[in-house]
Amino acid sequence: MTAMSEAEIICERRGASGTVFLNRPQALNAITLNMVRQLTRALDKWEHDSAIQNVVVSAAESKAFSAGGDIRLLYEQGRAGDHAAQLDFWREEYRLNRRIRLYSKPYIALVDGIVMGGGVGVSLHGSHRIAGDKFSFAMPEVGIGFFPDVGATYFLPRLPGKTGMYLALTGARADAGDAVHLGLASVYIKSSLFNDFTKALSEGEPADDAVARSRSDIPPGPITANRVLIDRCFAGSGAGEILACLDAESSSFAADAARAMRGKAPLSLSIAYRQMTVDGNLSIDEAMQREFRIVSRVCRGTDFYEGIRATILDKDFAPHWRHRSLDEIDPEEVDTYFAPLGADELTFENARAREAVF
Repeated sequence: MTAMSEAEIICERRGASGTVFLNRPQALNAITLNMVRQLTRALDKWEHDSAIQNVVVSAAESKAFSAGGDIRLLYEQGRAGDHAAQLDFWREEYRLNRRIRLYSKPYIALVDGIVMGGGVGVSLHGSHRIAGDKFSFAMPEVGIGFFPDVGATYFLPRLPGKTGMYLALTGARADAGDAVHLGLASVYIKSSLFNDFTKALSEGEPADDAVARSRSDIPPGPITANRVLIDRCFAGSGAGEILACLDAESSSFAADAARAMRGKAPLSLSIAYRQMTVDGNLSIDEAMQREFRIVSRVCRGTDFYEGIRATILDKDFAPHWRHRSLDEIDPEEVDTYFAPLGADELTFENARAREAVF
């Protein structure tokens, strides 16, 4: 095998396409800082290359397109007190998420498998978000003492009704049918057609034409089927009120949602709730800045590391959160996570400078 086959990410030109291949199948294609930087450089170069008509992102075969960021490394850095290294990753990752959202050429993500966290950031900000047969979206961060990031502050509140709030607080999965009907995915294309689809793109077929020719209808999933319940209960004035509404319902869907929320970190639930209620009209720049403010505080707390210990390292699934219940959360404490960072605020000057260079 060549050295290229061992690279974490492969960015190369194939005809009219700039192709991106996430290549860490043994780690469920988790996103690293190196991958963020290589993809950023490729996007900068391709945007000003007239021979490149589109960008196509796919992943090495595994059960995941990308199951998130490199959580173990972030855990180790945080435990060592190296918050500067952690924030270097999040700063560059968030800038990349914004870059993809604002990219001037078609950015086509082929998602056929689990897509969470960092994987969402490099796919669902694209102009064309393709759901394959095994598509499975989730933002489960509140279960590890974190919060929905990589632009979730921007795209989840824009989903129909209260479905964004539901996904943020429960960490529930959305299949291809729900993703298409909610707008998380642009279209559903059968996985068996992916090769022909990407070949057409590389031969110069316009992205919209290739998508229209290849797409298939798909029925909605359980989230869409339970929209009335979701919109009623997840309109509550806080996570506690949402739980009370769910408890008053008689459906198994409501019981599952309540059970999922009770397994999450109370502080993370409160932060995520605030994200979903106050940020629905933010621009992508404002959303990414807001998330950087939150992550700059979360990485200096304790819940994030306890959540990783309990679910990923020791796997005892018995985290000891900083707060035992939602009742212990002071709204003023939540406010501190959203406060401006002053000189440490996330900026985008470097991104604009790169655009000017290429």
